[in-house]
Amino acid sequence: MATIGVTRGFGDHDLKVYNSNIYIKPFLSSVPGVEVYDLSKCEHGPDDVVVMGTDGLWDVITDNEVAEIVQRVLASHGPDEPSRYNLAAQELVLRTRGVRKESGWRLPNGKLASLDDISVFVIPLNSEQSN
Repeated sequence: MATIGVTRGFGDHDLKVYNSNIYIKPFLSSVPGVEVYDLSKCEHGPDDVVVMGTDGLWDVITDNEVAEIVQRVLASHGPDEPSRYNLAAQELVLRTRGVRKESGWRLPNGKLASLDDISVFVIPLNSEQSN
């Protein structure tokens, strides 16, 4: 609706379509979904990560595709490579953005690429890597 910004989802309870009395909030929640994961209860290796991304990532790529891309990038750069998590995030952004074709930006499978902003973090869970 060209009205909703990222910050709007976090607290603008009176958000309306511009120049109208139509409320947008009924399908938008300002209450975040929160998962608590106790890192101290599990052992993690250098390839155990959390991927956090904006909807520009998740709108066009599946969880399984994200996992495959991250696994491939991490496998090609050893645990001693300090930029391996940045490289995985960069690969996810590039893959989701697609390439310019005559019919617009396209993914390798021919589907439309993301038209939204794409921000990605690949966060290591291994305490030795995350310090």
